[in-house]
Amino acid sequence: MRKILLLFMSLVYGTLMYAQELNCTITVNSDQVGQTNQQIFQTLERSLNDFVNKNVWTNRVYKENERLNCRMFIIVTEYESNRFSANIQLQSSRPVFNTSYESPIFNYKDDSFNFEYIEFQPLVYNRNNFDSNLVGVISYYVYIMLGLDADTFSLEGGTDYYKQAQQIVTQAQGSNFAGWSQSATENRTRFELVDNLTSNTFREYRIAMYNYHRKGLDILGDNNSTGKQVISGSMRLFETLIKRRPNAFLIQTFFDAKSEEIRNIFSDGPKVDIVKLKETLNRVAPFYSGTWNEIQY
Repeated sequence: MRKILLLFMSLVYGTLMYAQELNCTITVNSDQVGQTNQQIFQTLERSLNDFVNKNVWTNRVYKENERLNCRMFIIVTEYESNRFSANIQLQSSRPVFNTSYESPIFNYKDDSFNFEYIEFQPLVYNRNNFDSNLVGVISYYVYIMLGLDADTFSLEGGTDYYKQAQQIVTQAQGSNFAGWSQSATENRTRFELVDNLTSNTFREYRIAMYNYHRKGLDILGDNNSTGKQVISGSMRLFETLIKRRPNAFLIQTFFDAKSEEIRNIFSDGPKVDIVKLKETLNRVAPFYSGTWNEIQY
């Protein structure tokens, strides 16, 4: 009996070691719907939190301090007969070495989030089939965020996660739900995001992600000057990218997450060539020119 108990405990412990790759808070907001009975939205919120945080997404062992910190905000705009129209805002961050600071990695809003949900229905991710747009979209972004996080710790470390996201896109193509299309008439779809992340055309983006975080941010505490030089050099990688692909989708997603952080990094401490840096930033991310003008030196 004792051996059976020990075996059971080891199996449970092993499962827990592989689970919980994410520390994710999911909020479902139904203020725009005006529904007096909030129970279905509350149930959906609880179910999604359990689904994301308790599911086994990878075959890698994650320690407690390695779990990916993220948030998902689902704003329901219409609800009728178990059909939901919504948008979803996604945010993720990663710790910076030897600090208590969390660096933003992903800050993205998807406006094409329509799904069907019956209260208390089980949420199950099936790698071989696309059974639910709710499960499909959430699972897709889990893998996107895991991939981006991995890319900041090792060069192109997120490839396997992007492949999982790409598989979801392929399965979703025949679903007729918005946001999955590869049509040129639809911009910034889930197809385009993961296609860009896995394409050699945009390899500078992934190199910049690694250099910026692992070779730059993570050494700022020990060598502020060198860290800033590396981060500044990472911005020049985007210049190479925009020469090949002006208005690249990935450049926008990078600076949506990092603009304020970049301003803060270069507004104090050992100086780099701020004039050249601001010229580079204004070329690669002119939509944040106001933020670059706030860099003080």
